[in-house]
Parts: sequence; C-alpha cells; structure tokens
Amino acid sequence: MKALLVGVGQAGGKLATALSEFDAEMGFGAVRDALAVNTAAADLEPLPLDTVLVGQSRVNGHGVGGDNELGAEVMDEDAVEVLDALAPRMTAEIEAVVVVAGLGGGTGSGGAPVLVRELSRVYDVPIYALGVLPGRDEGALYQVNAGRSLKTLVREADATILLDNDAWRSAGESVEGGYAAINESMAKRVGLLLAAGEATQGVGESVVDTSEVINTLRAGGMAAVGYASSPAAEDAGENVNTVTSTVRSAVMTGLSLPNATDADAGLVAVAGDPDRISRKGAEKARKWLQEETGSMQVRGGDFPMNSDRIAAVVLLAGVERSRRVEEFLERARQAVRDEPEAKPDPASAFHNDEIDDLM
Repeated sequence: MKALLVGVGQAGGKLATALSEFDAEMGFGAVRDALAVNTAAADLEPLPLDTVLVGQSRVNGHGVGGDNELGAEVMDEDAVEVLDALAPRMTAEIEAVVVVAGLGGGTGSGGAPVLVRELSRVYDVPIYALGVLPGRDEGALYQVNAGRSLKTLVREADATILLDNDAWRSAGESVEGGYAAINESMAKRVGLLLAAGEATQGVGESVVDTSEVINTLRAGGMAAVGYASSPAAEDAGENVNTVTSTVRSAVMTGLSLPNATDADAGLVAVAGDPDRISRKGAEKARKWLQEETGSMQVRGGDFPMNSDRIAAVVLLAGVERSRRVEEFLERARQAVRDEPEAKPDPASAFHNDEIDDLM
C-alpha cells in the first residue's frame, strides 16, 4: 500500500519518522512521503521530515500545553496550510493517507481528528489514523484527552489502528528509551503491513495485496496489528508448526493492542522465503484466526522475502469490543469523573461598577 504519512504532535512526528526510516531501511517503498505537523517549534526541529508549524497566531510556536480543545481549534484554523503542504505529495500513486498521533497530548489528540476530517473531505482514498494510547501512569489529563480524541477519530477515520503504550514499555527503561523502543516495534508492524504486496522478493503462491488490506480495514472502528517471527527450516514441509505457532504468537503476545482478539475482520500475511512457507501451515493458521476472532472474514496470503525466518503480520479490524479497549475507556471515564470542578474567579468578588479595572 503506497501511503502518505502525516505525524501530528510530538509523538506523532516521532512515530512517523520511525515508520519512514524502517520503510527506507528495508527498501520497501511503501511510504512515499511523510510530513510532520505541530504547534511546538522545538519538537519539529530535530525531525528529518518536512514540517508545518501551526497555531503560530495563537501559541507562538510554544505548543498547546496539553489542551486538546485548543489543539483542535488551531488545526481547524490552519487546516488549509497543512492541506497546501500535502497537495503536491498526494500524487496519483497514493493509495492511503495515515495520520499518526499520540492521543494523550494536546496537539495530537486535538489536531489529528480535525485533520482526518478535512482530508476525508478533500481526497477519495482511505484516511486511516494510527493512534497511541497513553499509559496508566501518564496522568488523568492524558486519559481524558485520549478518550475524547479516540471517540472522534473512530467516527472520522476509515479505521483507527491503536498502539497501547502500557503493553510495550519495559520495566526499568528510561522514558525516552521506552518510547524509542515502542516506536521501533510499531514501525515494524505497520511498516510490514503497508509493504505487503508491494516490494516483494521472490514469487509467492498467494501474495497479499493492497486491496486485501483495505477490505480488511473496511470494517472501520478500531484495529490492531500483530507481529512475530521464528527460525525456519529449509524444507516447507517441516515448517507447518512453525507457521501456525508464529501466527499464534503474533496474536497472543505481539498485538499492538493486547487481548483485542474479538474482531470483525482479519488478515494474516506469512512472510519469508516462498520455498520455506508451508501452505498447509498458512491455511491452518488462517482457520485458527477465524476461530480466535469469531469472524468469517479472515483473509490470508504470502509476503515473499529473502529470509531464513518465518514472520507473521496479523491485522485485526473492528476490535472495539475487546477487553483492552473497555479497560482504557473506563480509565478515561474515571478520569473525567475525577476532574476537579472549575474554581471560581477570585476577581468576581470585586465585581462592582464603582471600582475601575487597573487596565
């Protein structure tokens, strides 16, 4: 799938960068271009992408301070500027736009849904969102922001692929190191999904193509991507169990949104040397995924690559009924309930027409 990436906010810009770099390193050519958009100039400076600074008239390049209502207003006001920057990149070969954002911060959570809405109005290709859910320790504001943002994104985007920060941060890691590792993990998953059927090496028996990815995501709502890999024997006949166990690992321990296995549709791509991929194993894995997800819409195919390993990329769409999503939404609802009431303005005590204001 030839895609254009748009990173919104600090986390979105970094993840879009990781995706672009993974695609270039692997030589896939699925990411055709990328742009980073932010209200904070300092967050854009280190990125190796073309950038657009929005909200200068409102926040003067200093960010929105976690205020996602302000983030939405700023993006609404400056959407034309962003669309103008994207226009020359939206060539005839672009098959989808992926708006990437952290859903806890102000610019990403507020700006991404607005940008998705505007892109959907202008372009007739799928507009997907790739959203990062904040961890439990990131504070109530981030939970509230993400809950509100996710509710809007799911309505506006053709599908919203989710990454749960809690699932991918290792104990003892620094914050910066943890986020870098998370970005690397997610870049591999989404990067391989975008590349499926694009820059393949060798001839597969039943190669996954762009239409199958789009049709799987047509279920809309929330989606998750899984990945796992294992060493493979040279003879495909010896890799029946390798293929099935790798697909299971991708779903059970490698999903970007853990435990999100109750899905409306699924896709499994088995990557590796075509001579090592067991057709029997791939079909068994596809049937297992049907049973695991409860969906009869599970597609399957090959992703030919020159490798001595078997890898599995699994896409699950329509996972909003999953336990993990419900846990997050309850966390967001509790954060809303715990929000302190607005404090009265002390100046209101001096409301008297006989007292002049200082200014």
